Amino acid sequence: MAFVLCLLLLLALLGGPVSEGQSVHRTITGTLDLGYLPAGNYETNLHVESGPIEILFRIVRAFLFVVQPNPFPEDLIRKSVQQRFEHTKTDYQKIAHYEIGFIVLAGLGLLFIVLLPLVGLCFCMCRCCNNCGGEMHQRQKKNGDCRRRSFATSLFVVSLIMSISVFCAFATNQHLTTQVRGMRPLIKSNFKDLRTLLTDTPEQIDYLVSQFDTPKNQALLDLDNIGPLLGGRVQDQLGKRVLPALDAVLTMAGAIRETREALENVSASMEILQEGTNRLSANLTNAKENLNNTLNDAACSGAQAASTCDVIRNSLNQLSINANFSRLPPVTSQLAKVSEVLKIDLASLVQKGYAAFNDTPNLVQNQTKNILSDVKSVLDSIGTNITVAVKMLPIQKTITDFLIYLTQTETYIENYFPLVEQYDFYRWLSCLIACCLLILILVFYYLGLLCGACGYNKHKTPTNRGCVSNTGGNFLMAGVGFSFLFSWALMIIVVSTFVLGGNVEKLVCEPFKDKTIFQVLDTPYLFNEQWKNYLSGLLFKNPDVNLTFEQVYSDCKKNKGIYTSLQLDKFYNISKFLTISQYTQDLTVQFESIKINLSTIVLLDEVGKENLLNFSFSGIDGIDFAAYLTEVNKSITKVDLLSFANDLEARAEQLPKGALENALKGHASNIRMIHRQHVIPMEQEMSTLNQSIRLLQKTATELMVKVSQVITTVEGAQFLINNNASSIIIEETKKYMNMIIDYFEQYIQWVKDSIAMDVAACKPLANIIDTAIEIFLCSYITNSVNAFWFGLGGATTFLVPAIIFAVKLSKYYRRMDSEDVYDDVETLPMKNAMEQW
Repeated sequence: MAFVLCLLLLLALLGGPVSEGQSVHRTITGTLDLGYLPAGNYETNLHVESGPIEILFRIVRAFLFVVQPNPFPEDLIRKSVQQRFEHTKTDYQKIAHYEIGFIVLAGLGLLFIVLLPLVGLCFCMCRCCNNCGGEMHQRQKKNGDCRRRSFATSLFVVSLIMSISVFCAFATNQHLTTQVRGMRPLIKSNFKDLRTLLTDTPEQIDYLVSQFDTPKNQALLDLDNIGPLLGGRVQDQLGKRVLPALDAVLTMAGAIRETREALENVSASMEILQEGTNRLSANLTNAKENLNNTLNDAACSGAQAASTCDVIRNSLNQLSINANFSRLPPVTSQLAKVSEVLKIDLASLVQKGYAAFNDTPNLVQNQTKNILSDVKSVLDSIGTNITVAVKMLPIQKTITDFLIYLTQTETYIENYFPLVEQYDFYRWLSCLIACCLLILILVFYYLGLLCGACGYNKHKTPTNRGCVSNTGGNFLMAGVGFSFLFSWALMIIVVSTFVLGGNVEKLVCEPFKDKTIFQVLDTPYLFNEQWKNYLSGLLFKNPDVNLTFEQVYSDCKKNKGIYTSLQLDKFYNISKFLTISQYTQDLTVQFESIKINLSTIVLLDEVGKENLLNFSFSGIDGIDFAAYLTEVNKSITKVDLLSFANDLEARAEQLPKGALENALKGHASNIRMIHRQHVIPMEQEMSTLNQSIRLLQKTATELMVKVSQVITTVEGAQFLINNNASSIIIEETKKYMNMIIDYFEQYIQWVKDSIAMDVAACKPLANIIDTAIEIFLCSYITNSVNAFWFGLGGATTFLVPAIIFAVKLSKYYRRMDSEDVYDDVETLPMKNAMEQW
C-alpha cells in the first residue's frame, strides 16, 4: 500500500487546480468541422478561503522570514539525498548555518524549559525561608502607591497580550479541526474527478475514431461531384486558351454582319446621292437661267442697278454641282460575296464550340465512373487503419493501470480517514488543554487584579487589609504557582511545533509555490544511482526518457493531454502511425489511373474556318476608300446656297424699290428652298456614306492577317485540347487528389492535436498533489500549526514578566503579619503617607 501511495503521489505531480471542465472545440481551418471533443465537468475547487485568520497566517510567515531569511538550500538537499543523509562535518556546518534562526530560538526555548522550573523551585524554597517576598511584612515606601499602580497596569497589559495570544492559538486549533473535517468532501471530489477523467477518455478516443466519417463523407461528396470539381478545374485551365479563341471567332462573325450592313449602306447611299445630284443639278440650272433672265431686264440698265446686276451675273457660275458620285466604283460584287458568306451562320457554329467546351465536366464525370468505386474502397481501408492506430494508444493501458491504483488508494483513504479524524480529535483536545492551562493562569491574574483593585483600601495598614484584597493577592500567587508548574510543558509544545512547522513551511511549502522543489527532484541520479530520470524510471522503467517533475507539472497545469505530459510518444509515436502518406499511397495509384479524353470537343469545324477564309477573300480590301472619302469630304455645291441666297437678297436691297428688287428676292427664296429640299438630304446621306466607308476601311485593314490569326488561334486551342490537355488533366487531377487527401490530413492533424492536448487531459491529476501538499499540508496543517505555536508561544513567553509583576503586585494586596513601626516624630511622614492611601 505504501508503494501505491508513492506512485499516486508521483502521478499527482502532473497537474494543478481544476475548475469546472470545459468542452474543447477544435475547428480545423478549411471546410471540415470536426465538432466538440467530449470533456467532463470537474467538481473540485481548490480555492482556499481562510477568512480573517489569513492575517495571522501572514504575520507568522513574516516572522518565519525574519527567523529564516536564507534561500532554499537546493545543493545541500541534493547532496544529502545522494549521500543517503550521511553528513560530513562541513555539511553539518552548512545545515547549522541554514537553521541558525531555528537553532537560536529553539535553544532559548530549551533554556526556558530547563530554567523556569528550576527558578520556580528555587523561588518556592526561597519564599519558604521568608525570603524572595515570602516574609509577610511590607516596608512602607513613599512611592508605594505609584509602584502598585505600575505593577497592576503592567500585569494587566501583559495579561491582555497573553489573552490575545491564547485566543489566536484557540482559533487556529479550531480552524485546523474544521479544515480536517472538511477534507473528506474534497478528497471525494478529487477521486470523482479522476474517475470522470478515466471514463471520459475512452469516449474521447471513440469520438476521434467516429469522426473519420466527416472527412470520408466530404471526400465521397467530392467524388460524386468529380465532374464539376475536376472537370471544372480542367475547363478553367483550358479556358485560358479556348475562350479567347472562341471569342475572337464570335467577334469576327459580328464583324462580318457589320460589314454587310456597311456595304448595303454604301450601295444605298450611292444610289440616293447619284439621283439627288441629278435633281439638284437640274434645279440649279433652272434657277440660274431664271436669274439670268431677270438680270437681262431693262431695269438692270440703269445707272444705280448696273453695277449690282453685273456682280450678280458674274456669280451665277457658282450655282453648280461640286461632288460627282457617278465616278465612284460600285460595291456590288463585295456585297454579293459577303452576303454569300453570311449564308452560313458562323455565330451558331461558335455557340456549338462553346457548348462542347462547357460540356467538359460531364465528359470527366462519365469517363471516371469506373474508378470511383475503387477510390471509395481505398477510403474505407484508410478508416480501418486509422482506427487500429488510435485504438493501439497506450493511454488505455495507462488509464486501466491507474484505475487499479485509484481504487486501492480510495479504499485505503476511506478506511483510515476515520482514524485520522480520531487522532485529530486527540490533537485538538491536547491543544485545548494547553490553551485552558493558560486560560486558568489568566483567570487567576484577572481575578487577582479585580479583587485587589476592588478590595484595596488605602486607609488600612498592610496588617489590616480586607478579605477581598487579600484574596486578590492569593489569586495572583496562585497564577504564579500554576505558571511555574505548566510553563515548561507549554514551552515543549511550542518548541516542537515551531521546529516542525517552521521547517515544513520553509523546506516544503515555499519551494513548492515557486517550483524550486522540482529542480531538486529533477536532479539526475538523485534517488537512484542507476536512473538519470527518476520519474520515467519509476513509471515506465525507462530512466533514459527525459521526463521531469517540473515539465510534467507545467504541462498538466496547462491541461495538456497525458500523451504529451508523460511523453508517451517515446513509447508509442502516434505520428508514425498517422502519417498520411502511408494511407494515401493506394489513393494516389487510383487517381493516377484516371484517363480523360477531350478530343470529342470541336471548337470550330472546317465549314466555319472556310467561312472565315471566304470573308477574307470578299474583296472589301480592294475598295477605293480614298476616292470615296475624297468625294464625301467635298461640298455638294461649289458655293453654299444659303450664303449665296443671303448675298443675293442683300444686293437686292441695294437696288431701288421696284419689280427688279422683288424678283431678285424671289430668286433668293427659291435658292433657299433648293438647299432645303435637296442639299440637306444629300448631306445626311453623305454622312451615312462616310461612316460606312470608314467602317469598311477599318474592317478591311489587314483583313487577311486578322482572319489568319483567328484561325490560327482556334487551331492552337483545338490542338491543346486534342494533344496537350493530358498534362493539364494530370496536373489538375493531382490538385483534386490533394484536395481529397487534405480532408484526411486535416482529420489526422486534428487527431494528433486532440491526443496531445485534449484526450485524457491530466489537469484533474493535479488536484491530488495540490490537495495533499498545497491545501492539506501547507494551507490546513502547516499554517494552523505555525499560527498555533505563534499564539501559544507568545502567551507562554509572557508568563515570565507576568510572574514578576504578579509577585510584586501581590505584596500590595495580601494581608501582612507585620508592618513598619515609627516614633511619633518619625512616623509623622508615615502617617501623612497613610492618609494619602
